[in-house]
Amino acid sequence: MSTPTRRALVVRGGWDGHQPIEATDMFLPFLREHGFEIRVEGSPAVYADADYMAGVDLVVQCMTMSTIEREQFEGLRAAVENGTGLTGWHGGIADSYRAESDYLTLIGGQFGCHPGKHPDERTGEQSDNYVPYTVNLLPEASEHPITRGIEDFDLVTEQYWVLADSYIDVLATTTQKVREWDPWHREVTSPAIWTRRWGKGRIVVTTPGHHVDVLEHPSVRTIIERGMLWAARGSEEQA
Repeated sequence: MSTPTRRALVVRGGWDGHQPIEATDMFLPFLREHGFEIRVEGSPAVYADADYMAGVDLVVQCMTMSTIEREQFEGLRAAVENGTGLTGWHGGIADSYRAESDYLTLIGGQFGCHPGKHPDERTGEQSDNYVPYTVNLLPEASEHPITRGIEDFDLVTEQYWVLADSYIDVLATTTQKVREWDPWHREVTSPAIWTRRWGKGRIVVTTPGHHVDVLEHPSVRTIIERGMLWAARGSEEQA
């Protein structure tokens, strides 16, 4: 007996600096290989279509900043509460719709800043915020389907300082060091990878992913791909 086709909705756009088209295109073949029928949209307007959203098993969102209408947000939230998975990376999910506080509550963690290089080294380019840092996997991540077998890894890219609540299940963290030019006085540890249960739905957030080259890092790509499968409706057996 064949497995019913599941539906994935990719919503992408917002700030072009995060390469929303190129980044999401990387994962479309993976979704198809795992039996998903894919619809791609360039705005969150589709979230307001309740009939369509009721049949979506996974939302992959890459929409940095931008805005969302109340009806659109309520459609997304209702879908998640009814079992639609929601996942994304970097600003595409953790820095979306800043003006909608209920969206921030749904996701559980919000981009605050990404402290960069020494002021004397900055040139006004995106690379001003590229710093070396480590993603530290927590002990509880060792057997989780998303992070099983993955060890701590190093990146040189934007390091997200995240404002988060206690209702997230953190799989990995990253620690912002105190440099001589920084105004804070002790290290700050932020969640780097987390999951969240909301109603019947699952949410997965991965903060690395500024550019395609970061998404191509084997650990980052594996975590995102596994996160898609774990979040999607019908993947409960992988818990």
